[in-house]
Amino acid sequence: MVSIMLRLSVVLTLVASAPGQVEAAKVTPVDPNLAAREQVYYRMQTLVVPWTVTLEASSLVELPDGRVAIGTRRGDVFLATGLDEDPPRPKYQLFASGLHEVFGLAEKNGALYATQQCEVTRLVDENGDGRADLFETVSDAWGFGGEHEFTYGSIFDRDGNLWVAHCLTGSYTSKHPFRGWAQRITTDGRSIPTCSGLRSPGGVGINAAGDVFYTENQGPWNGACGLKHLKPQGFMGHPISFPWYDRAPGMGPRPEVPRGGRDYRQHEEAKRVPQLVPPAVVFPYKKMGQSASAIMLDVSQGRFGPFANQLFVGDYTLSLVMRVWLEKVGEVYQGACFPFRQGFATGVIGLAVTRQGHLITGGCSRGWPTRGTKPYSLQRLSWTGKAPLEVQEMRIMPDGFQLLFTRAVDRKVASDPASYRMTTYTYRYQKTYGSPEVDHSKPTITSARLAEDGRTVRLSVDGLRIGHVHELHLDGVRSPDGERLLHPVAYYTLNALPR
Repeated sequence: MVSIMLRLSVVLTLVASAPGQVEAAKVTPVDPNLAAREQVYYRMQTLVVPWTVTLEASSLVELPDGRVAIGTRRGDVFLATGLDEDPPRPKYQLFASGLHEVFGLAEKNGALYATQQCEVTRLVDENGDGRADLFETVSDAWGFGGEHEFTYGSIFDRDGNLWVAHCLTGSYTSKHPFRGWAQRITTDGRSIPTCSGLRSPGGVGINAAGDVFYTENQGPWNGACGLKHLKPQGFMGHPISFPWYDRAPGMGPRPEVPRGGRDYRQHEEAKRVPQLVPPAVVFPYKKMGQSASAIMLDVSQGRFGPFANQLFVGDYTLSLVMRVWLEKVGEVYQGACFPFRQGFATGVIGLAVTRQGHLITGGCSRGWPTRGTKPYSLQRLSWTGKAPLEVQEMRIMPDGFQLLFTRAVDRKVASDPASYRMTTYTYRYQKTYGSPEVDHSKPTITSARLAEDGRTVRLSVDGLRIGHVHELHLDGVRSPDGERLLHPVAYYTLNALPR
């Protein structure tokens, strides 16, 4: 279906205006001392937004010419310039309006592809006036009935497909086709049902290897939020969407319905339900966030600091951005998440890392409580050039972990097992909402060996547990001049051990 809409060109020149405050959410507060330390390495700036616009930025993508396209929950798409300037001098041009909660933007051959709740729409400026005048439905191959049936979209993958991830109906059921599914949308509009078992996605992203992931949120069949690999023909864990297998012949046989309850664990159920894909990274609830959102790959080639090609993930409720390091063991993804930056002005929904090395964040506080008190905000995070002392990578070994630090660490303390402590836990796999941490254990760190490079530590660990989060505290580690880690904690999700 193709429809053409002629629109008046509107250019908005910014006038500074502070949006009104809203009542602070009933969530854990920001640690002001940690926020001050984080600011030393990653400077946060609020970008001016015109008083005439409610900029609830829900998706962002950098265009080939350096402009940033911004999709909003209000259904607008703006093209922004000046976000990379120092100091930033943002200017916004309204490119399209009349859409329905734009939770995905991608660019291809001069056109913008907007994922809205009811369809993927191709937006084209045919007459060169800076405003989209062609609105073309690329795909609407899913059902949509209203509130909470959010749909999130990706950028184009290596095969030229867009990925869309659909929330369930009202968060609990699947009343309309492919609610609780992920689909691939080809540029000619074909829909390929790809994964079942989603519950409440918050974003879709692609890692450096070209594989696609989405963020899942705590709820039924999900004890905590997490990052999940959208493996073709995979089942993500929530069985309510199974009826749509009848419309997805390429998915293979319908999985067996998993067993759930207080005594069931997802990694154990995966042994009898082979399509079940475990979370690549669990975000321990409240420790790392409460409502995981956008996923963004650092494509800045080091301009954003020492974490090139790692993923950054937003959290709506706690108004923060966390960092994710991934690895693949056999056929399964796993890895670690780390705190990165807290203190954003509102709930984080959209993210973009520009080629110039700035992280642009957008969001709002509409619908659910957020730690940040602003109703909406657009902000920029910039690396100051000083590398924080952090765990850069956490790699699994057959008998423990190998840690790579961003800078050299003190040899004596880094080689002392007492500088580290570890606990593990997992979550119930159940159809009731969420789960406490269960099955706690305390592995023993038997040795710590620092390599000649001064940055790599090999930890031997007795008591690794498949299917568990391994929470590592590094309170004793210091740099040679006594500086402690900016974030002395890591959370590694162990799905498989290497041979």
